[in-house]
Amino acid sequence: MPSSGGWTQRRNDATTQWTVDGQPPCVFASLRPCVLVASLRLDSIHSRVTVSAYTSFSRAEWARLREATPLTLSEADLAELQGLNEQLSMAEVEEVYLPLSRLLNLHVAATRELERVTDRFLGKTVAPSPYILGVAGSVAVGKSTTSRVLRALLARWPDHPRVDLVTTDGFLFPNRVLEERGLMARKGFPESYDLRRLVRFVADLKAGAAEVSAPVYSHLVYDILPGEAQVIRRPDLLILEGLNVLEGGDRRPEDEGRPFVSDYFDFSIYVDAEEAHVTAWFLERFHRLRETAFRDPKSYFRKYAHLSEAEATAFATDVWERINGKNLRENILPTRERAHLILEKGPDHGVQRVRLRRGLHRSLRDNTVLRG
Repeated sequence: MPSSGGWTQRRNDATTQWTVDGQPPCVFASLRPCVLVASLRLDSIHSRVTVSAYTSFSRAEWARLREATPLTLSEADLAELQGLNEQLSMAEVEEVYLPLSRLLNLHVAATRELERVTDRFLGKTVAPSPYILGVAGSVAVGKSTTSRVLRALLARWPDHPRVDLVTTDGFLFPNRVLEERGLMARKGFPESYDLRRLVRFVADLKAGAAEVSAPVYSHLVYDILPGEAQVIRRPDLLILEGLNVLEGGDRRPEDEGRPFVSDYFDFSIYVDAEEAHVTAWFLERFHRLRETAFRDPKSYFRKYAHLSEAEATAFATDVWERINGKNLRENILPTRERAHLILEKGPDHGVQRVRLRRGLHRSLRDNTVLRG
Protein backbone atom coordinates (compact mmCIF):
# COMPACT_ATOMS: atom_id res chain seq x y z
CA MET A 1 0.00 0.00 0.00
CA PRO A 2 1.62 3.30 -1.10
CA SER A 3 2.34 5.83 1.61
CA SER A 4 3.63 9.40 1.72
CA GLY A 5 7.26 10.19 1.02
CA GLY A 6 7.94 7.01 -0.98
CA TRP A 7 7.34 4.69 1.99
CA THR A 8 5.71 1.38 1.07
CA GLN A 9 4.17 -1.23 3.37
CA ARG A 10 4.09 -4.90 2.37
CA ARG A 11 2.23 -7.36 4.55
CA ASN A 12 2.11 -11.11 4.49
CA ASP A 13 0.63 -13.17 7.30
CA ALA A 14 1.80 -11.64 10.62
CA THR A 15 4.81 -9.87 9.11
CA THR A 16 5.05 -6.22 8.10
CA GLN A 17 7.87 -4.87 5.97
CA TRP A 18 8.53 -1.21 5.30
CA THR A 19 10.61 0.00 2.35
CA VAL A 20 11.57 3.34 0.84
CA ASP A 21 11.30 3.17 -2.94
CA GLY A 22 11.74 -0.55 -2.67
CA GLN A 23 14.78 -0.43 -0.37
CA PRO A 24 14.99 -1.18 3.37
CA PRO A 25 15.09 2.20 5.16
CA CYS A 26 18.47 1.61 6.78
CA VAL A 27 20.32 1.84 3.46
CA PHE A 28 19.66 5.58 3.47
CA ALA A 29 22.48 7.04 5.54
CA SER A 30 20.71 10.38 5.76
CA LEU A 31 17.86 8.92 7.80
CA ARG A 32 18.62 9.30 11.53
CA PRO A 33 17.79 7.60 13.79
CA CYS A 34 17.61 4.50 11.63
CA VAL A 35 15.38 1.77 13.05
CA LEU A 36 15.17 -1.45 11.10
CA VAL A 37 11.58 -2.73 11.17
CA ALA A 38 11.75 -4.92 8.09
CA SER A 39 10.40 -8.42 8.72
CA LEU A 40 9.49 -7.52 12.31
CA ARG A 41 6.61 -9.51 13.74
CA LEU A 42 3.99 -7.15 15.13
CA ASP A 43 3.53 -9.13 18.34
CA SER A 44 7.22 -8.72 19.19
CA ILE A 45 7.51 -4.95 18.84
CA HIS A 46 6.91 -4.20 22.52
CA SER A 47 9.42 -6.82 23.63
CA ARG A 48 12.15 -5.44 21.36
CA VAL A 49 11.69 -1.71 21.72
CA THR A 50 12.63 -0.08 25.02
CA VAL A 51 12.18 3.56 25.93
CA SER A 52 14.53 5.04 28.52
CA ALA A 53 14.25 8.27 30.46
CA TYR A 54 18.04 8.54 30.21
CA THR A 55 20.64 9.27 27.57
CA SER A 56 23.52 6.82 27.99
CA PHE A 57 27.17 7.76 27.45
CA SER A 58 30.21 5.53 27.32
CA ARG A 59 33.11 6.80 29.39
CA ALA A 60 34.87 8.00 26.23
CA GLU A 61 31.75 9.85 25.04
CA TRP A 62 31.27 11.45 28.43
CA ALA A 63 34.94 12.48 28.65
CA ARG A 64 34.59 14.58 25.50
CA LEU A 65 32.03 16.77 27.28
CA ARG A 66 34.77 18.09 29.54
CA GLU A 67 35.74 20.58 26.83
CA ALA A 68 38.24 23.06 28.30
CA THR A 69 37.47 22.45 31.98
CA PRO A 70 40.84 22.68 33.77
CA LEU A 71 42.08 19.98 36.11
CA THR A 72 42.50 21.60 39.52
CA LEU A 73 43.39 18.56 41.64
CA SER A 74 46.88 17.21 42.22
CA GLU A 75 47.84 13.59 42.83
CA ALA A 76 48.28 14.47 46.51
CA ASP A 77 44.76 15.95 46.63
CA LEU A 78 43.37 12.81 45.06
CA ALA A 79 45.14 10.52 47.52
CA GLU A 80 43.41 12.30 50.40
CA LEU A 81 39.98 12.05 48.77
CA GLN A 82 39.73 8.42 47.75
CA GLY A 83 38.18 5.73 49.91
CA LEU A 84 39.77 2.85 51.78
CA ASN A 85 39.47 0.27 49.02
CA GLU A 86 39.22 2.54 45.99
CA GLN A 87 42.10 3.40 43.70
CA LEU A 88 40.66 6.43 41.96
CA SER A 89 42.94 7.47 39.12
CA MET A 90 43.61 10.94 37.81
CA ALA A 91 42.39 9.68 34.43
CA GLU A 92 38.98 8.92 35.94
CA VAL A 93 38.84 12.38 37.50
CA GLU A 94 39.55 13.91 34.09
CA GLU A 95 37.21 11.65 32.11
CA VAL A 96 34.27 11.35 34.52
CA TYR A 97 34.31 13.95 37.28
CA LEU A 98 35.52 17.01 35.37
CA PRO A 99 32.68 16.76 32.82
CA LEU A 100 30.29 16.19 35.72
CA SER A 101 31.59 19.24 37.57
CA ARG A 102 31.11 21.25 34.38
CA LEU A 103 27.52 20.05 34.06
CA LEU A 104 26.81 20.93 37.67
CA ASN A 105 28.40 24.36 37.27
CA LEU A 106 26.12 25.01 34.30
CA HIS A 107 23.10 23.93 36.31
CA VAL A 108 24.06 26.17 39.22
CA ALA A 109 24.44 29.09 36.80
CA ALA A 110 21.00 28.36 35.31
CA THR A 111 19.44 28.23 38.78
CA ARG A 112 21.00 31.57 39.68
CA GLU A 113 19.68 33.08 36.44
CA LEU A 114 16.16 31.86 37.26
CA GLU A 115 16.49 33.43 40.70
CA ARG A 116 17.41 36.75 39.07
CA VAL A 117 14.37 36.47 36.80
CA THR A 118 12.18 35.95 39.87
CA ASP A 119 13.81 38.95 41.56
CA ARG A 120 12.94 41.11 38.54
CA PHE A 121 9.36 39.85 38.68
CA LEU A 122 9.05 40.57 42.41
CA GLY A 123 10.82 43.89 42.14
CA LYS A 124 13.22 43.04 44.94
CA THR A 125 16.37 41.03 45.49
CA VAL A 126 16.16 37.88 47.58
CA ALA A 127 19.30 36.22 48.87
CA PRO A 128 19.96 33.03 46.86
CA SER A 129 19.42 29.73 48.62
CA PRO A 130 22.09 27.01 48.52
CA TYR A 131 22.10 24.71 45.53
CA ILE A 132 21.59 21.19 46.93
CA LEU A 133 23.11 18.12 45.31
CA GLY A 134 22.06 14.67 46.53
CA VAL A 135 24.36 11.66 46.15
CA ALA A 136 22.88 8.20 46.76
CA GLY A 137 24.00 4.59 46.50
CA SER A 138 24.72 1.41 48.41
CA VAL A 139 27.13 0.84 51.25
CA ALA A 140 30.65 0.32 49.78
CA VAL A 141 29.73 1.53 46.27
CA GLY A 142 31.95 4.63 46.56
CA LYS A 143 29.40 7.42 46.98
CA SER A 144 31.51 9.06 49.71
CA THR A 145 34.53 9.27 47.41
CA THR A 146 32.32 10.61 44.62
CA SER A 147 31.00 13.28 46.99
CA ARG A 148 34.45 14.30 48.23
CA VAL A 149 35.88 14.56 44.71
CA LEU A 150 32.92 16.62 43.52
CA ARG A 151 33.22 18.89 46.52
CA ALA A 152 36.89 19.51 45.79
CA LEU A 153 36.26 20.20 42.11
CA LEU A 154 33.17 22.36 42.57
CA ALA A 155 34.83 24.46 45.28
CA ARG A 156 37.47 25.44 42.73
CA TRP A 157 34.93 26.97 40.35
CA PRO A 158 34.93 30.78 40.82
CA ASP A 159 31.12 31.05 40.94
CA HIS A 160 30.56 28.91 44.04
CA PRO A 161 33.66 28.62 46.23
CA ARG A 162 31.76 27.64 49.39
CA VAL A 163 30.81 23.99 49.05
CA ASP A 164 29.85 21.94 52.11
CA LEU A 165 29.42 18.19 52.42
CA VAL A 166 27.02 16.56 54.88
CA THR A 167 26.33 12.84 55.23
CA THR A 168 23.01 11.50 56.44
CA ASP A 169 24.86 9.25 58.93
CA GLY A 170 24.53 12.11 61.40
CA PHE A 171 20.76 11.79 61.24
CA LEU A 172 20.71 8.17 62.34
CA PHE A 173 19.00 7.71 65.67
CA PRO A 174 21.52 7.17 68.50
CA ASN A 175 22.24 3.53 69.31
CA ARG A 176 20.28 3.90 72.54
CA VAL A 177 17.12 4.74 70.59
CA LEU A 178 17.76 2.03 68.00
CA GLU A 179 18.17 -0.55 70.75
CA GLU A 180 14.96 0.57 72.45
CA ARG A 181 13.09 0.19 69.17
CA GLY A 182 14.75 -3.08 68.17
CA LEU A 183 16.37 -1.49 65.12
CA MET A 184 20.10 -2.09 65.66
CA ALA A 185 20.04 -4.85 63.03
CA ARG A 186 18.35 -2.43 60.62
CA LYS A 187 20.80 0.43 60.93
CA GLY A 188 20.85 2.24 57.59
CA PHE A 189 17.26 1.30 56.73
CA PRO A 190 14.90 4.29 56.34
CA GLU A 191 13.27 3.72 59.74
CA SER A 192 16.65 4.03 61.51
CA TYR A 193 16.93 7.74 60.60
CA ASP A 194 15.41 10.75 62.27
CA LEU A 195 13.78 11.75 58.99
CA ARG A 196 11.86 14.66 60.48
CA ARG A 197 15.09 16.23 61.67
CA LEU A 198 16.79 15.57 58.33
CA VAL A 199 13.97 17.14 56.33
CA ARG A 200 13.87 20.12 58.70
CA PHE A 201 17.64 20.58 58.28
CA VAL A 202 17.39 20.68 54.48
CA ALA A 203 14.21 22.77 54.48
CA ASP A 204 15.76 25.39 56.78
CA LEU A 205 18.89 25.47 54.64
CA LYS A 206 16.86 25.93 51.46
CA ALA A 207 14.75 28.61 53.12
CA GLY A 208 17.87 30.71 53.66
CA ALA A 209 18.54 30.16 57.36
CA ALA A 210 21.75 31.88 58.39
CA GLU A 211 22.94 28.80 60.23
CA VAL A 212 21.86 25.16 60.44
CA SER A 213 23.51 22.28 62.23
CA ALA A 214 23.71 18.53 61.68
CA PRO A 215 24.57 15.88 64.29
CA VAL A 216 27.97 14.20 63.96
CA TYR A 217 28.31 10.44 63.52
CA SER A 218 31.46 8.48 64.33
CA HIS A 219 32.18 5.32 62.35
CA LEU A 220 34.79 4.46 64.95
CA VAL A 221 32.34 4.24 67.85
CA TYR A 222 29.42 3.43 65.53
CA ASP A 223 27.18 6.05 67.13
CA ILE A 224 26.15 9.70 67.21
CA LEU A 225 28.62 11.85 69.17
CA PRO A 226 26.67 13.62 71.93
CA GLY A 227 27.05 17.38 72.04
CA GLU A 228 28.87 17.62 68.68
CA ALA A 229 27.46 19.30 65.59
CA GLN A 230 28.48 20.21 62.05
CA VAL A 231 27.49 23.84 61.54
CA ILE A 232 26.55 24.95 58.03
CA ARG A 233 26.44 28.68 57.25
CA ARG A 234 24.82 29.54 53.91
CA PRO A 235 27.07 27.67 51.49
CA ASP A 236 26.82 28.27 47.75
CA LEU A 237 26.37 24.55 47.27
CA LEU A 238 25.64 21.68 49.63
CA ILE A 239 26.29 18.02 48.85
CA LEU A 240 24.08 15.68 50.88
CA GLU A 241 25.30 12.09 50.70
CA GLY A 242 23.49 9.05 51.99
CA LEU A 243 21.93 5.67 51.36
CA ASN A 244 18.29 6.67 51.11
CA VAL A 245 18.38 10.34 50.11
CA LEU A 246 16.39 9.67 46.92
CA GLU A 247 13.49 8.11 48.77
CA GLY A 248 10.16 9.66 47.80
CA GLY A 249 6.53 9.35 48.80
CA ASP A 250 5.56 7.12 45.90
CA ARG A 251 6.02 3.73 47.56
CA ARG A 252 3.72 3.79 50.60
CA PRO A 253 0.20 5.28 50.75
CA GLU A 254 0.84 6.65 54.24
CA ASP A 255 3.67 8.81 52.88
CA GLU A 256 1.41 10.76 50.53
CA GLY A 257 1.77 14.48 51.13
CA ARG A 258 4.73 14.10 53.47
CA PRO A 259 7.85 16.06 52.45
CA PHE A 260 11.00 14.08 51.69
CA VAL A 261 14.58 15.27 51.63
CA SER A 262 14.71 14.60 47.87
CA ASP A 263 12.01 17.24 47.38
CA TYR A 264 14.66 19.88 48.12
CA PHE A 265 17.32 18.62 45.70
CA ASP A 266 18.32 20.70 42.70
CA PHE A 267 20.25 17.78 41.22
CA SER A 268 20.82 14.17 42.25
CA ILE A 269 23.34 11.44 41.47
CA TYR A 270 23.06 7.69 42.01
CA VAL A 271 26.29 5.69 42.17
CA ASP A 272 25.45 2.27 40.73
CA ALA A 273 27.09 -1.14 40.33
CA GLU A 274 26.01 -4.75 40.11
CA GLU A 275 25.33 -6.20 43.54
CA ALA A 276 28.00 -8.87 43.06
CA HIS A 277 30.62 -6.13 42.64
CA VAL A 278 29.38 -4.15 45.64
CA THR A 279 29.39 -7.29 47.78
CA ALA A 280 33.00 -7.97 46.83
CA TRP A 281 33.96 -4.37 47.67
CA PHE A 282 32.18 -4.62 51.02
CA LEU A 283 34.11 -7.78 51.89
CA GLU A 284 37.40 -6.15 50.82
CA ARG A 285 36.68 -3.13 52.95
CA PHE A 286 35.78 -5.25 55.97
CA HIS A 287 39.09 -7.12 55.72
CA ARG A 288 41.04 -3.85 55.48
CA LEU A 289 39.21 -2.37 58.45
CA ARG A 290 39.90 -5.56 60.41
CA GLU A 291 43.60 -4.87 59.91
CA THR A 292 43.39 -1.13 60.66
CA ALA A 293 40.52 0.77 62.33
CA PHE A 294 39.08 -2.27 64.12
CA ARG A 295 42.32 -2.54 66.11
CA ASP A 296 41.70 0.84 67.75
CA PRO A 297 40.67 0.25 71.40
CA LYS A 298 37.82 2.74 70.92
CA SER A 299 36.39 0.90 67.93
CA TYR A 300 32.91 -0.55 68.27
CA PHE A 301 34.11 -3.41 66.05
CA ARG A 302 37.35 -4.19 67.90
CA LYS A 303 36.00 -7.65 68.80
CA TYR A 304 36.24 -8.57 65.11
CA ALA A 305 39.88 -7.50 64.69
CA HIS A 306 41.23 -10.92 65.67
CA LEU A 307 38.95 -13.04 63.52
CA SER A 308 40.69 -15.34 61.08
CA GLU A 309 40.36 -14.45 57.41
CA ALA A 310 37.78 -17.20 56.90
CA GLU A 311 35.80 -16.14 59.98
CA ALA A 312 35.89 -12.50 58.88
CA THR A 313 34.66 -13.41 55.40
CA ALA A 314 31.81 -15.49 56.82
CA PHE A 315 30.79 -12.73 59.23
CA ALA A 316 30.93 -9.95 56.62
CA THR A 317 28.97 -12.07 54.13
CA ASP A 318 26.27 -12.62 56.73
CA VAL A 319 26.12 -8.89 57.49
CA TRP A 320 25.76 -8.15 53.80
CA GLU A 321 22.95 -10.64 53.30
CA ARG A 322 20.99 -9.70 56.42
CA ILE A 323 21.48 -5.94 56.40
CA ASN A 324 23.30 -4.12 53.60
CA GLY A 325 22.26 -6.27 50.66
CA LYS A 326 18.68 -6.42 51.90
CA ASN A 327 18.60 -2.64 52.31
CA LEU A 328 20.03 -2.19 48.82
CA ARG A 329 17.42 -4.41 47.20
CA GLU A 330 14.43 -3.18 49.20
CA ASN A 331 15.09 0.53 49.67
CA ILE A 332 18.09 1.94 47.81
CA LEU A 333 18.02 0.38 44.34
CA PRO A 334 14.30 1.16 43.82
CA THR A 335 15.17 4.88 44.05
CA ARG A 336 17.83 4.77 41.32
CA GLU A 337 15.55 5.99 38.54
CA ARG A 338 14.70 9.09 40.57
CA ALA A 339 18.24 10.39 40.04
CA HIS A 340 19.09 13.01 37.45
CA LEU A 341 22.35 11.21 36.69
CA ILE A 342 23.58 7.64 37.24
CA LEU A 343 27.25 6.66 37.43
CA GLU A 344 27.59 2.99 36.48
CA LYS A 345 30.70 1.28 37.86
CA GLY A 346 32.46 -1.85 36.68
CA PRO A 347 34.16 -4.55 38.77
CA ASP A 348 37.33 -2.46 39.17
CA HIS A 349 35.39 0.35 40.90
CA GLY A 350 35.84 2.56 37.83
CA VAL A 351 32.94 4.37 36.18
CA GLN A 352 32.22 2.73 32.83
CA ARG A 353 29.03 4.49 31.76
CA VAL A 354 27.09 7.63 32.62
CA ARG A 355 23.32 7.94 32.26
CA LEU A 356 21.84 11.44 32.16
CA ARG A 357 18.12 12.06 32.41
CA ARG A 358 16.76 13.19 29.05
CA GLY A 359 16.36 16.93 28.70
CA LEU A 360 19.20 17.66 31.13
CA HIS A 361 21.83 16.91 28.48
CA ARG A 362 20.77 20.08 26.67
CA SER A 363 22.63 22.07 29.30
CA LEU A 364 25.89 20.79 27.81
CA ARG A 365 25.19 22.18 24.36
CA ASP A 366 22.95 24.53 22.36
CA ASN A 367 21.82 26.54 25.38
CA THR A 368 21.69 30.31 25.37
CA VAL A 369 21.52 30.58 29.16
CA LEU A 370 24.16 28.03 30.09
CA ARG A 371 27.63 28.75 28.82
CA GLY A 372 30.60 26.68 29.97
